[in-house]
Amino acid sequence: MKKFTISYSPCPNDTFIFHAMTHGLIDTEGLSFAPFLEDVETLNQMAAKGVSDITKLSMAAFAHLSGRYSMLFSGSALGRGCGPLIVKRPGVDTARLASSKIAVPGLMTTAFSLLSFYLGKKPEAAVMSFDRIMPSMASGEFDFGLIIHEGRFTYASLGLELVTDLGEWWESYTGLPIPLGCIAIKRELAGEYAAIIDRIIEKSIAHAFANPEDSMAYIREHAQELDDSVIAQHIKLYVNDFSIRLGDDGIKAVETFFRMGQDKGFWQRSSDQIFYKKAWF
Repeated sequence: MKKFTISYSPCPNDTFIFHAMTHGLIDTEGLSFAPFLEDVETLNQMAAKGVSDITKLSMAAFAHLSGRYSMLFSGSALGRGCGPLIVKRPGVDTARLASSKIAVPGLMTTAFSLLSFYLGKKPEAAVMSFDRIMPSMASGEFDFGLIIHEGRFTYASLGLELVTDLGEWWESYTGLPIPLGCIAIKRELAGEYAAIIDRIIEKSIAHAFANPEDSMAYIREHAQELDDSVIAQHIKLYVNDFSIRLGDDGIKAVETFFRMGQDKGFWQRSSDQIFYKKAWF
């Protein structure tokens, strides 16, 4: 049995997607998967060192790592109404955003790239794990923060206020779903295994939707700070048809994101093909 290392985040959307295929609940076509869970910015940094065979990546991180990895067509995080948010402390003048130090969840995150697209420049940033951003703002350490994941459901409870929904901004600017994260495989493995792993991810998602209780203990284990209602909202928002297969709109959104970053000089133009093949049928 061919064994792969696979890395993904402890967020409910990822644990929901990958539980069945990493825990023997579906036919994995002679392959096995050893999971490693860490926050997405840590995964981005690990991928830069080629640690895992298959890994969750921020779309922005993939832009820097396309020479090492190919993108799969399944398992991605795209959607509408699910982008990162810029938030502020009450009473802070929004006009100060562009000149302020902003708490962000990582410089290789898609969220930071979208913030930079929105501002037209890379802002001064204070990098920290995403779960520390809102508490650091609530304590008065930072006036502005860039929040991701379940933060969109909980920021108001800490007294923080919305400045801009970067997902809404992206959608109005491009007309496309927002591409947040992808699943990538090392290029030297892609030719033989990528199509098989795409099928396995699809089966894992189908099992999770058909048997939601199978994965709940695993999801709760890695999302202990969330109640069940927030977990359900998180999965509903981030696991969708684009997760099963990117489709034409998803592929176009990915390509538009990379082209925008290239045009703005945020990353270099690459001759590497994004996906392991030209189309997914």
